[in-house]
Amino acid sequence: MKNKELKILLSAPRGFCAGVERAIEIVEKSIHKYGTPVYVRHEIVHNKFVVDDLKSKGAIFVEELEEIEDKSRPVIFSAHGVPKKIPEDAKEYNMTYVDATCPLVSKVHREAENLHKSGYHLILIGHQNHPEVVGTMGQLPKGSIDLIQNEDEAKKYSTDNKKISYVTQTTLSVDDTKDIIKILKDKFPNIKEPAKEDICYATTNRQMAVKNIAKQCDLFFVIGSRNSSNSVRLVEVAKKSGCLNSQLIHSQSKIPFDLIENSNTIGISSGASAPEILVDNFIKELKNRFTVSIDEVEIIKEDVVFKVPKKLN
Repeated sequence: MKNKELKILLSAPRGFCAGVERAIEIVEKSIHKYGTPVYVRHEIVHNKFVVDDLKSKGAIFVEELEEIEDKSRPVIFSAHGVPKKIPEDAKEYNMTYVDATCPLVSKVHREAENLHKSGYHLILIGHQNHPEVVGTMGQLPKGSIDLIQNEDEAKKYSTDNKKISYVTQTTLSVDDTKDIIKILKDKFPNIKEPAKEDICYATTNRQMAVKNIAKQCDLFFVIGSRNSSNSVRLVEVAKKSGCLNSQLIHSQSKIPFDLIENSNTIGISSGASAPEILVDNFIKELKNRFTVSIDEVEIIKEDVVFKVPKKLN
């Protein structure tokens, strides 16, 4: 069985981005500083392995502050960002809180606030109910920001506001977002765009890396969680870039050995919240069955680091 030769193209960069590394470090340093338990509002990042690991170290995950029984314990806000009301509620409860919002998401929040203050009506391009979208919309008064999820919604969108502007979720597909923006610009020639792209460097780099190798692959696997926006987008990018047989490998996935058996070259990447150990374990499983050669294809070196809040050092 093992004599089947399999070539793996390993996409780089992949896996953890600087915002995810910072968020995990914030939880670990908070546990170190405040003892256990510390509470985390929403999954710190969208990955079961990471969440389970932090649970074992003393983190308790909740969806809302009301669920926290002992309000004397600190709470951490997830990397996806939170509506303005949440830190205000934490202050009302007299809670210590640490904000692990990714700095690139915070940048979009500030951008949205500044545009609103300058009299712009905002459009947010993103996915409904994703925590990042809930957080960004929650920076502004109701009715001053509208969500557009796809090209159809962009085509149907209308507003009486003269001054309009858009921001985007940081983990979208670069190509899909371009198409939505084009529709909005055609419709509203004076629409104000962000000074700098909102889609984050890590999302862009991982998508470019997948595009770079997808067409050479018979099968493409993205290691990541089903609720991880950037992981799901990577699967879409691989499909659009020439590998129709692309799928997400999440915590409940069975490895499709029958499909791999009929392939010569497979591509592997991982979402920005997936730890490298999951990629290693996946490759180990393949090595148990096949004769594997690995070619890591790196398109760009990432050296971005975000510091944790001073109060944790």
